[in-house]
Amino acid sequence: MNKVAGAICLLLTASLWPHPAARSFLDEQLAHSRVRAASAEKDALWRNLFAEKKLAFPPRRLLLIAFKWDAALEVWAADGDLQPYTLLKTLRICASSGELGPKRQFGDSQVPEGFYVIDQFNPESSYYLSLHVSYPNSSDRVLASAPNPGGDIFVHGDCVTIGCIPITNEGIKEVYWLAVLARQSGEKQIPIWIFPTRLNNDNFKALVERHRGNPGLIAFWGQLKQGYDFFAKDHRIPSIFISTEGQYQFAVR
Repeated sequence: MNKVAGAICLLLTASLWPHPAARSFLDEQLAHSRVRAASAEKDALWRNLFAEKKLAFPPRRLLLIAFKWDAALEVWAADGDLQPYTLLKTLRICASSGELGPKRQFGDSQVPEGFYVIDQFNPESSYYLSLHVSYPNSSDRVLASAPNPGGDIFVHGDCVTIGCIPITNEGIKEVYWLAVLARQSGEKQIPIWIFPTRLNNDNFKALVERHRGNPGLIAFWGQLKQGYDFFAKDHRIPSIFISTEGQYQFAVR
């Protein structure tokens, strides 16, 4: 056999030989001991809760909503894009930094406020497990008060923070594992919304009274309230847009 024929033979043989399947996102996560611990300890909790709420498990769609003043992180799920979301559980945010109001620059210790997504998973976090929040978004970049708006905002374990959302190690095991399952089910970017408080009419009126000397902040919170009210109406996520001026805009899907 000449060299050319031999090379062709090797190529044909290689193409017929079965290749190992690429590892799934779930497999990659389960390669880490903390994720395996989260699965072992928290899977049954979520499975039972989804059954109680009559939702498909693993989750098809997931939504996280954080309320800074209330120190609460709500976990919602739905069976599809146009289905109403159901509140599954509320976890405690166990530490905070900064004040009510958005994050506008690096080093201000502020927890962001606005509409974001979970875009990265860290199974080897310094804070046990962590989920990266997509701050700064295009609104934050337009409205930043300094060239560097900051970043590295996470939902994570432990109970220390400078601008993040810590929910204890037990809490992050629950949320991280559920987020892994949602990501494996096709939810590429899990929405996470961060509000100053639950923006019902009474709370918003209280914010206006307390901060009436800051009309720009009140106007910003008014935008967040529009998104809050859209969701509160029927627990469906609206389409969210950001204008070139950094303003949030909402529409029914």
